[in-house]
Amino acid sequence: MTARPTPLREVHESLGATLTDFAGWLMPLRYGSESAEHKAVREAAGLFDLSHMGEIFVTGPQAGEALDHALVGHLSALNVGRARYTMICAEDGGVLDDLIVYRLDEAEFMVVANAANYPVVAAALAERALPYDAVVDDRSEEFALIAVQGPRSQEILAKLTDADLDGLKYYAGLPAVVAGADALIARTGYTGEDGFELFVKNADAVPLWHALAEAGADLGLKAAGLSARDTLRLEAGMPLYGNELTSELTPYDAGLGRVVKLDKPGDFVGKAVLSAAPEPTRKLVGLVARGRRVPRHGYSVVRQADGEVVGVVTSGAPSPTLGKPIAMAYVDAGVTGELAVDIRGSHEPVDVVDLPFYKKN
Repeated sequence: MTARPTPLREVHESLGATLTDFAGWLMPLRYGSESAEHKAVREAAGLFDLSHMGEIFVTGPQAGEALDHALVGHLSALNVGRARYTMICAEDGGVLDDLIVYRLDEAEFMVVANAANYPVVAAALAERALPYDAVVDDRSEEFALIAVQGPRSQEILAKLTDADLDGLKYYAGLPAVVAGADALIARTGYTGEDGFELFVKNADAVPLWHALAEAGADLGLKAAGLSARDTLRLEAGMPLYGNELTSELTPYDAGLGRVVKLDKPGDFVGKAVLSAAPEPTRKLVGLVARGRRVPRHGYSVVRQADGEVVGVVTSGAPSPTLGKPIAMAYVDAGVTGELAVDIRGSHEPVDVVDLPFYKKN
């Protein structure tokens, strides 16, 4: 099946991007040097096409209650204009996707789902909302999503809008006009930096991209692809669905039990299992390689003393910020001793560290 282009395909091609199939979408992997793109986000700003993400609207008098039942979070308690990171789980507590939910109005929410999962999420939400006075509407085909991330992102965006960016809190959103286009400006992101995600109609994507690129041209803004996005989120210790989160894992396994609100009113899908969940037998940790070889997804983590397998790498890459290879891995809870990663038969020593690897100043 042919990968679907985003509304910005021609822009990416004009910039010389290397395009790749990602979750069924034709996406820019890099435009030139992925380490330069990564560095731009850490030091100035990066411009990302995230139009592959899904936007699912839940509306109606009982929209909040429907989401409380469908998701593990307490969404009916969310104030208008705010957003919350949450998850949708199966009955057995396994994670179907991690999500950001925005409350746009008293009776209107927008659920943003990962590209590979949003058809599943939309179908599950529609089914779970049936007993409620609420309507689920998958409008993913209507929206483009552009992110500007990095310490100079507000300075760049402020050139194009009169919106009160100073007053916009982290995990909040407000409707505004940006470069002449109606947009939802959200102060959210996946890089570990301050930044904004701009939801606009497909027809406005190309003009908005060009306006942002021009506004940031003298401030160090660079277009950034999926490679930089992955190393940025890895340094920030942020999970990727399919790696750190899967349907075989619960939020507790990933160290994200804080998103599960067992004390919210009523029942929710997965509550019975999650409320009785035992202590996880494994934990998600950070690994920093002592050598130059990179631990990759699926590689075994072993105890150096005896070579016993005690875990598995979920994500790994060279860290442009740390200058060393880093990884996230699930390891057995309570494991002791020096660890290594089995890289093609060679046990490469690693240091175990707390996540995240990087925090912005």
